[in-house]
Amino acid sequence: MQIIADVGGIPGKDCRGFCKYCYFRKVKDGDPLGCKSCLPGTFGCEQCTTGVRESKNEFIPPFMVINSVKTSMMMGNYGEDDFKINISGGGDVSCYPYLLDITSAFSQWNIPIHLGYTSGKGIDNPQMANDLISHGVEEVTFTVFSTNPELRKTWMGDKNPQASLDALKIFSENCEVHAAAVILPGVNDGEDLRKTCADLEEWGAKAFIMMRFANFRNQGLILGNEPLIEGVTPHSLQEFDELVRSINQEFNLRVTGTPLCDPENNTPFALAKDNDKEYLDILSDVTSEATIISGNVAGPFIEHIFDIMGASDLVNVVVVDQDISCLITQKDLEDIDLNELKETVILPGRAFVHDKKAEEILCRDGVDRIVARGPDKLSVDGEMSGTLSQEDVLKTELIAFQDLIEAINFFGVRKK
Repeated sequence: MQIIADVGGIPGKDCRGFCKYCYFRKVKDGDPLGCKSCLPGTFGCEQCTTGVRESKNEFIPPFMVINSVKTSMMMGNYGEDDFKINISGGGDVSCYPYLLDITSAFSQWNIPIHLGYTSGKGIDNPQMANDLISHGVEEVTFTVFSTNPELRKTWMGDKNPQASLDALKIFSENCEVHAAAVILPGVNDGEDLRKTCADLEEWGAKAFIMMRFANFRNQGLILGNEPLIEGVTPHSLQEFDELVRSINQEFNLRVTGTPLCDPENNTPFALAKDNDKEYLDILSDVTSEATIISGNVAGPFIEHIFDIMGASDLVNVVVVDQDISCLITQKDLEDIDLNELKETVILPGRAFVHDKKAEEILCRDGVDRIVARGPDKLSVDGEMSGTLSQEDVLKTELIAFQDLIEAINFFGVRKK
């Protein structure tokens, strides 16, 4: 269990400048996307305007961060050994000007601290790592990109790359470090990637999260900011899957990838694998008919799972040209061939489309369809999967698929 200590921060502003590959680079203010959080009769809310752009979340004063954590501790029933304080935010926590102040305050409570997603660009002196460790930092998620200082300087805009790397080495030698890197073809995906992994392994890092670079709208850049880098073609999903598996075999690190794959836990969609499909017998029978809208990563897995369950005659999966289902937008729905849809359509729970607008688009052929939302997530991504056991992954997926089946049976046209 981790209590989030949100320090706020805006990408690009509170991280000493954008990395060249940052997903928030080139994002501008724009019309709301619409989402499930929009109030009835209202198009747009904080979540689908400033929230998704992370454009309004300034750094939070330290006393508010500390009080927020204190309140969470008072409201929750936490044992002494089962939780940490996770310091996180929209910027870079190493750039938060009061980081040492709040960790010093937390250290009075003798609670372990996790530094969530720092790039280290705020570290000018590696001694800062020792100071944080002395305050109780035991876990660090660190965006390394490369252990080559010149690459960090060029692609991350890190003005003191050697200090950042020295700090990472100190963290790795003394804490549980989950290193991360956006993998950029032709930059840090070849010998440099292997050198980086070898360094992390030598320093004692525990895990390495590989994040596929995205450069186009169908890879998740839904805020009008494609391409991030002209002329760069990211790895295909298959190429990235193979690269993650290769690195996992070569190094003694807990390697995971996002948007796929975890070679150890078989995510995403462990339930689709032969070794685990027997657990599908636990789920309720599908009794109604519906179409599931999904993305390029999840769609084939979902289709396979319903095929294993013998429900493919009731449930079909329509895959739109968007890799990540949670980032499906109104435009993706407009490109669907309505002839493929049944009378009930289930959208991904977190899709960025307004409910009313989705109905208009999916019923524009005159068929009065029911449009509903499924669970927020059906599996776990690489960032989460590496921290879970196989049992936890299967339990999470089974709960999610049971919720999905219940939605199908409730909203769908009953056939059994």
